[in-house]
Amino acid sequence: MPDLAPLLTPSPDELAALVRELHADATPWNPSGLGQHLHWGAPLQQGTTVLSLRRHNRVLEHAAGDFTLEVEAGLPLNELQQVLAEKGQWLPIDPPVAGESSIGGIVARGVSGPLRHRYMGLRDQLIGLSLLRSDGTAARAGGRVVKNVAGYDLMRLLCGSWGSLGLITSLTLRTQPLPSRRRQLKLSGPGESLQQLRQELLLRCPMALERFCWQQQKQEPQLVVNLVSLSDEAANQQQQQLEQLGGGAIAIAAVELPELSTAPVAAGQWLLRLGLEPRRCLELLELQRGSPWQLELGAASGLGLAQADAATAAEHQVHTLRQQCQDLGGYVMVLQAPVPCRIPAWGDAPAKPLVEAIKRQFDPLQQLCRGRLPGVAPIEAMAL
Repeated sequence: MPDLAPLLTPSPDELAALVRELHADATPWNPSGLGQHLHWGAPLQQGTTVLSLRRHNRVLEHAAGDFTLEVEAGLPLNELQQVLAEKGQWLPIDPPVAGESSIGGIVARGVSGPLRHRYMGLRDQLIGLSLLRSDGTAARAGGRVVKNVAGYDLMRLLCGSWGSLGLITSLTLRTQPLPSRRRQLKLSGPGESLQQLRQELLLRCPMALERFCWQQQKQEPQLVVNLVSLSDEAANQQQQQLEQLGGGAIAIAAVELPELSTAPVAAGQWLLRLGLEPRRCLELLELQRGSPWQLELGAASGLGLAQADAATAAEHQVHTLRQQCQDLGGYVMVLQAPVPCRIPAWGDAPAKPLVEAIKRQFDPLQQLCRGRLPGVAPIEAMAL
């Protein structure tokens, strides 16, 4: 955790009164789950009060038959998955993390992993949420059932807001049955053949792909797919379909299946969030061949991550990658960087005036997360 103090850990009964007190004193404060990711994104104002929900970690209701779950926002993701696994269920998300992370913090950052290909993004797993505004006003969006269309979609607004609009206090989530059979395959071959196979899989192949992404780490680009099925026989049939589609130009190799849990990114490593048009992912990988970046990009979404050790990647290589993405119509967001870092986490988005207007409505005193507003370049970065 960066040098942000003091750290407040109120109980559920104390929370609303504490937020109202902070508002009355116009005290700047930062919403937090477990405090493991405060160094991610744009730098926060030093010396700001951190309000942690680590004591808000209860499962409020698990309707296993309806595949819904209501939890407090401070519940760690691994504990949530353990509760669900007892009923043969799971929350199908694999976000990048720096350590143990609360489900509220994960939603506030809004960064999904490659499982979004089958299960969509974090915001699509949300059914409802409760929050406290900066003045202590309680609000709720959504409901407790999957089919709920009442009111404004505040859930999508809060997902990815990085705590700048309010403090998420509880969430209602959509769960899924644990997959019976899973198999991971790596597909390699000429770039043109892989691109053609990608299009075939997206447009005409009925396979149940759980994960479908490009990967590259110095070597040739590869396609990685996860197959999910009810039996080994069904998985074998899907693999045979892949071999037929690929013809003789594509080599297919089964690899050890990774754990469903998310491994944390080591401290001091670069972690970047990338996004560009899916059809242009291969162009970026070709440009980055031989670079220090370990790249993973969704073959259907164009969203992904880049990682590298601080000893092998310098700031100018981050700048080069960002410029190449921008030239291809995409973007790069710095989630985690070695200290010190002069590269801005993000710049001004085209919707900057709208972002700032929403911020003023939710947080008129600008108390929350000073220095960090997604879509608005920090003042320090603009000066740099």
